[in-house]
Amino acid sequence: MTIAENPTTDPETRLRDARTVDEAVVEGPRTLRRLAEGQESAPYRLFEVRPLGPVIGAEIHGVDLREEVSEELRAEIHRALLEFKVVFFRDQPITSERQQQIARMWGDLETNPFIDQGDDAVVARFAKGKMPPSYENVWHTDVTWRREPALGAILRLVEVPPQGGDTMWADMAAAYDNLSEDVKARIDGAVAEHDVIPGFARFLDRERLLEWQDRFPPVHHPVVRTHPETGRKTLFVNVSFTTRILGMEREESDALLRHLFQQAHVPEYQVRFRWEKNSIAFWDNRATQHYAVNDYHPHPRVAERVAIVGDRPY
Repeated sequence: MTIAENPTTDPETRLRDARTVDEAVVEGPRTLRRLAEGQESAPYRLFEVRPLGPVIGAEIHGVDLREEVSEELRAEIHRALLEFKVVFFRDQPITSERQQQIARMWGDLETNPFIDQGDDAVVARFAKGKMPPSYENVWHTDVTWRREPALGAILRLVEVPPQGGDTMWADMAAAYDNLSEDVKARIDGAVAEHDVIPGFARFLDRERLLEWQDRFPPVHHPVVRTHPETGRKTLFVNVSFTTRILGMEREESDALLRHLFQQAHVPEYQVRFRWEKNSIAFWDNRATQHYAVNDYHPHPRVAERVAIVGDRPY
């Protein structure tokens, strides 16, 4: 916090050093823009949209995902996804097979060899609660260790704990918008390395990591990604998989990455979703980070996710 000026009239008096210990996130007004500058939201005709915040997150009501999804409905859901970055559906008792069918309307589905599978190889199953540790409780973007990270993902909870177990998402376009001009200049055109090993080394055995590390070598992505559909600049580094910024000394890279990682922690850029039975979340992985809150032990929490193949970031 900035220290108020000394009211003394002595012209030789100077304000003492007012720097904070960590200026990664500072107080003050923030730019909160849901759409790209100059764009306006259009009405939704096929369902009701209930925004959950100024920039990110909305519930969609009036859609039954068990029924056929027409191309017109798919297009309108997609428009809502681009606008709100994550959309939620309540009271959707769909099967795993139906979940996959819906996701395939957006593209091919990917597999993840590092996560337990459900009934199909494209289904990632997260069965938690019997043991306290959970490793999704960190801000991250899925599979940025891939050359072509996922476009998005659809998540449904098979078993919901009686309390806790929320999931949070952060709008990384808003995070970029609010960076200082100095930081923006430093990361304009910068490229970062992403590696699968650091993100999984804390909870997978060494033999399994050795088996897969040659198949998934480090990849390089822009620090600031341009969203391929909205055109917005999006901060595209995350603490799980981003290891360094190319062309910088390690100390400088580490300090800058710590600053950038911290931006996801700003509440104004976030939405928090309280799961209920038969709720569905569909998020744009190109525009967000997310965090699974680990506060439900010893109650079980079982979720299944299908992810949609994406494209090369630029």
